[in-house]
Amino acid sequence: MINGKKLLSLLLVIALAFTLSGAALADNGPTTSVASDELAGQVVILHTNDVHGDIDGYAKVAALKAEYESKGAYVLLMENGDFSQGTTYVSMSKGATAVNLMNLAGYDVSSLGNHEFDYGYASLTEIMKNAEFEVVAANVRYNGALAFGDNTVFTAPDGTKIGVFGLDTPETATKANPTMIKGVTFTAGKDMFTIAQTQVNLLKAKDCDLIVCLGHLGVDNESAGNRSTDLLAAVTGIDLFIDGHSHTVIDGMNNDYDTGDAMLVSTGTAFQYIGAVTYQDGSLSSDLIPVTDNMPVDETVKAAADAVKSEIDTTYGAAFASTEVRLNGDRDPGNRTKETNLGDLITDAIVWKADEQGLSVDAALTNGGGIRATIDAGEITRKDINTVLPFGNTIAIVEITGAELLEALEASTYCTPSAIGGFPQVSGIVFTIDTTKAFDAGDLYPGSTYAAPASINRVTIQSVGGKAFSPTATYTIATNNFTAGGGDTYYMFSASPYNYDLGIPLDEAVIAYIEDELDGKITAADYGETDGEITVKYAVSYIFSDVAENAWYKDYVQAVYDKGIMTGMTGSAFGPDVAMTRGMFVTMLYRIENSPPVNGNVSETFSDCADGQWYSDAVLWAYQNGIVDGLGSDTFGPSVQLTRQQMATILYRYALYSGADEIIEAALPYSDAADVADWALSGVSFCTIEGLMNGVSENAFDPAGTANRSMGAAVMFRTAA
Repeated sequence: MINGKKLLSLLLVIALAFTLSGAALADNGPTTSVASDELAGQVVILHTNDVHGDIDGYAKVAALKAEYESKGAYVLLMENGDFSQGTTYVSMSKGATAVNLMNLAGYDVSSLGNHEFDYGYASLTEIMKNAEFEVVAANVRYNGALAFGDNTVFTAPDGTKIGVFGLDTPETATKANPTMIKGVTFTAGKDMFTIAQTQVNLLKAKDCDLIVCLGHLGVDNESAGNRSTDLLAAVTGIDLFIDGHSHTVIDGMNNDYDTGDAMLVSTGTAFQYIGAVTYQDGSLSSDLIPVTDNMPVDETVKAAADAVKSEIDTTYGAAFASTEVRLNGDRDPGNRTKETNLGDLITDAIVWKADEQGLSVDAALTNGGGIRATIDAGEITRKDINTVLPFGNTIAIVEITGAELLEALEASTYCTPSAIGGFPQVSGIVFTIDTTKAFDAGDLYPGSTYAAPASINRVTIQSVGGKAFSPTATYTIATNNFTAGGGDTYYMFSASPYNYDLGIPLDEAVIAYIEDELDGKITAADYGETDGEITVKYAVSYIFSDVAENAWYKDYVQAVYDKGIMTGMTGSAFGPDVAMTRGMFVTMLYRIENSPPVNGNVSETFSDCADGQWYSDAVLWAYQNGIVDGLGSDTFGPSVQLTRQQMATILYRYALYSGADEIIEAALPYSDAADVADWALSGVSFCTIEGLMNGVSENAFDPAGTANRSMGAAVMFRTAA
């Protein structure tokens, strides 16, 4: 165990901040300062993860490494995977460009991420032959044998030994195209924890002073059971865990993760930060260094990156189309959590291309995790499309039954609203995801970290190909070869006996669709909004921060929110304790009636009600139908707070409007019945008899008390039932 992991080396950080700011010259001048030995005896681990093709950062991290070394530190530069994909600058070479730049930058060791396997195992092994740094992946095997190195040991000049082992997310088995990594296994769960513990023990046996895990595991809910935090709860002896995969920024000195004695760090993605962990005298400290435009650079590395960018930009940088709207390539919220206009565009293009080939398909589906970038309004280049779709996927066709399609959608949205790479972007499938219901996990799909649903709880399909859904029908679905091969959660696609690849690149299909079908212009009319094919029903406790999971009114709020009777006070607050107003209450009743048309203007009836407000039609409707009166000769009081006896009276009048019989006032069972106003007795009696309103306590009605929105949710639920 390393003592004092929370000891921050402020003097080191401050000294380096002054040095780096002084070296950040406008003309990219000297990238290192005069050599000194002020950091002698310190081990500095610079780390990056999930670079995803942001190749400008390599020159900056190279300069930073040189800066630390010039001051006498022993520096190790470590990468934690997903460097091979993300922009055309690396994807066009299947990751070879990234490896070359990492060599020039002086990386010492790297783990592998799931995206290193995007181009197949054979391609990866060939490209990694050129790596001048160690590659560690202790849980990755090929035909039963270790596919890459498992660990490595570095020794500083003062004899300090740093042991490093690597792990790749077991999700790679389905996040890479399964047909391109046959024979490769990624040990998961408890077996992966055992491997990690074995690695720790091996490194301890080699007398390592510092044990580092380069674990491309992440902390997302989607990865539960295989996350860095899951591993650190089960494995002892890791001093430093450098995380990746989830694109999370984790400050080793200040985070909320329970990591035991280990320090957990991660730099986000695309060179948001460069991590710097310092080890000295048995203690660890860490810093996250923001990567900025004016950071010093290594000129050799910069020249190499600029050459790559120039070649790609010249070849793919010419505009071929334009878009009037931003095409949403965001991750979360975005393509991994909900329908997007970019998902609509891509799947529409798949259907169009299949039709062009003379194929009759019912619908198209692509995994949201395969959509990697946003396209802003303006010109569109081929490089933009390649960046959105960098994997080289092709269009594939599968035939499945309705029941199999339903299972695939249930599996691919099992953790929604949490992000999941398998989230289905679709064309021609109208379906609903009810996130208020639990996913019923069955056995794991073969070779996958994802579970098959034991029953269908969350997804309902309304239509496929414009026709009512049938579980017994056979549907022809156009998709990509990744999902057709069982990638992500789509085992049901791979199990289809009718499954073939058209060999048409997905990015080329999208380009052709935009050029030929859309005449080179994506309009707001076509893609300004989503098609509305996917409905996600959210739990109110997820939407509203002030509705607790165990609140007495939660189910009432859920019901009236789902029916559109009530909304929030804001996008994230329901306001359960906010006083109910007259305007709010009649609006809810108006919505129960499906907001019928009204004649006239409310301003002509009530001087304090403006036309065109959220309550205007509801107030006029309620007044014209005898449900409410004004407060005076010409005022309504839309913002006036409602008492409980006023609420009861309005509910009674609404019931009469709806056809209920008048009642005879009953003896009220409340200790404060005498406090009920004469004009409210019928209303309170009716609401008590019908069970629309209860007392505020076991025997008190509190007639003059102010009604609030949580009470309103309860009575609206009962009224609309």
